Amino acid sequence: MTALFDTLFNGLAIGSVLMLAALGLAVVFGLMGVINMAHGELMMLGAYTTFVVQNLLKSGPLEVLFPIYILISIPIAFLVSGLVGLLLEKTVIRRLYGRPLETLLATWGVSLILQQFVRSVSTAFFLALLAAVALGLLAPRFTPAAWWRQRWTPLLKAGSWIVALVVGIGLGSLLGEQRALQQPWFSARNIDVTAPEWLRGSIDLGGVTMPTARLFILALTALALVGVNWFLQKSAWGIRIRAVTQNRSMSSCLGIPTETVDALTFFVGSGLAGIAGVAVSLLGSVGPNLGGNYIVLAFMVVVLGGLGKLWGTVVAAFVLGILDYVIGSGSLLLLWPSMPAALNGVISFFATTSMAKVLVFVLIMVFLQFRPAGMFPQKGRMVEA
Repeated sequence: MTALFDTLFNGLAIGSVLMLAALGLAVVFGLMGVINMAHGELMMLGAYTTFVVQNLLKSGPLEVLFPIYILISIPIAFLVSGLVGLLLEKTVIRRLYGRPLETLLATWGVSLILQQFVRSVSTAFFLALLAAVALGLLAPRFTPAAWWRQRWTPLLKAGSWIVALVVGIGLGSLLGEQRALQQPWFSARNIDVTAPEWLRGSIDLGGVTMPTARLFILALTALALVGVNWFLQKSAWGIRIRAVTQNRSMSSCLGIPTETVDALTFFVGSGLAGIAGVAVSLLGSVGPNLGGNYIVLAFMVVVLGGLGKLWGTVVAAFVLGILDYVIGSGSLLLLWPSMPAALNGVISFFATTSMAKVLVFVLIMVFLQFRPAGMFPQKGRMVEA
């Protein structure tokens, strides 16, 4: 019985990480229908933000806050990933709504750019990039409004971004001459986030050892779920998001700013990816390829649960987490020692982390053959939208 509870707890812990990773996708992909392949890299940014906050609070005048740095990292990671996602929506995705294949390819390219960004970013590079983006976005505010209502406006937009890029490159070259500003912040190597002392222990309950860090992730997942559910169901902007999702044309006629709703939805979904990155940083090393380890499973969670169904995402995440752990760790062999020899051979073959994911994907594909809309399919107008 102890082995069963231990298996269930570890499966729930893995499921909670999957749910945090998929929660943002449930908002962006489930509600907006946008296939964002850079979602995993937004998680990665959240994990790196945790590392930066840890180093900033490790010494200096704010050292007294170091024991709670992980709590401080959560809202900061939400803002960092959310703002990057908002920038992505305003510059790339907004022009590709209704074209899923192009959106997939574009966001995949963005994911590669973000991976290279964390490998090579330095103070000089960051300041130059910030200046270029600010100049490109603010150009319409510092030029005559009449210029942006002409037939040649598209050329003016392209030209303003080219000028901003040239200014950014020039500033980067100038700042790069300073050795202190040229040093990379990170590198291609993985980095480690040290958990606070109060998250390094474990709690023994009924013979089941529960690491404090995993209990914290479970609690963080529960809070994030409650917060997202309240936001979508009770807040004014959450109601607007659901209205635009169900009928964009009617919502626009009623005065709902649909473009603002799109931007806010993407900001929230991307911010949730940042929170997932904070949780992932407590489980192991953080590296540029972190997002790739979760993005496919996160999409599977959303599809299996049912597009636009928040509680479906919860159930699917925990089901996949338990399945992945039970199969990959070989726990099923311990829980059922007298299983038939043929079944024992099959389970033993898949009792590795990589092969367990293969079997889980096969099971998902078989399930979707019978319920292509997922465990909790949409009903009513959501289907027609």
